[in-house]
Amino acid sequence: MPRSRFIATVLPIAVLIVSMASIQTGASLAKSLFPLIGAPGVTAMRLLMGAMILLAILRPWRTSLRGKPLKPLFFYGVTLGGMNLMFYMAVETVPLGIAVALEFTGPLAVALFYSRKPIDFLWIALAVVGLVMLLPISDVSQGIDPKGAVLALAAGVCWGLYIIFGQRAGNDLGAQGAALGISIAALCVVPIGVAHAGSALLDISLYPALLGVAVLSSALPYTLEMIALTRLPARTFGTLMSIEPAFGALSGLVFLGEQLTTLQWLAIGAIIAASVGTTLSSRPQPALVAAD
Repeated sequence: MPRSRFIATVLPIAVLIVSMASIQTGASLAKSLFPLIGAPGVTAMRLLMGAMILLAILRPWRTSLRGKPLKPLFFYGVTLGGMNLMFYMAVETVPLGIAVALEFTGPLAVALFYSRKPIDFLWIALAVVGLVMLLPISDVSQGIDPKGAVLALAAGVCWGLYIIFGQRAGNDLGAQGAALGISIAALCVVPIGVAHAGSALLDISLYPALLGVAVLSSALPYTLEMIALTRLPARTFGTLMSIEPAFGALSGLVFLGEQLTTLQWLAIGAIIAASVGTTLSSRPQPALVAAD
């Protein structure tokens, strides 16, 4: 394989791995702050600080938006905000790794939509088996809060739409789309966070930890994902993201002491196996072109 082709193939995957590790580490840190300002408060500060960081670094105002479609960017920001808010609200009552696995229904739906070969459905079926083992109706998942599970699934819907609209926004605006998208997300979620947490958000002693959450869970991973979105087909991107439950489970175990059963780990392993299988069986494809 030529070196340039190897880099073009491996680099987006490596970028996604770093992004997933970062975002789940940030999620563990965020969960530790929930007792102080609640999930909506943490989400609001994460998006607000993340937006400020990306605006300062990328300075998207230097890029002209004239003649570029703004609808994908708007929906990218809205779905990004909804995904973050509902996921953090789910993590309040559901272990991190399981919440991420339930949230994966969104990327899984994207992978299914873009599948073309019979072998792809085999890998997706394997991912579904792992996912079903983690649902609240499963014997191995007794004790999982139904409301938290529903919120995680709703976050998955936003995640799937985030992939679609994020890729289109990235094709139009490149990395600048990440700064503009997270700014839109912050505008949507900050009022909710303020209404929920109130004056507790003014506690400056929380800001170093909140800044860490913003960098690990927003500024860094969304920039990396925007890079990957424009270099990978939506099907491959969506299925590769199935590795994220493992990162979530490991992060929850290491940082929060969240223990999972053996069968739950096997379920997450099935999702990872589906991801690897889909990657190995996929052919090189161009990334989706933004809609007119």
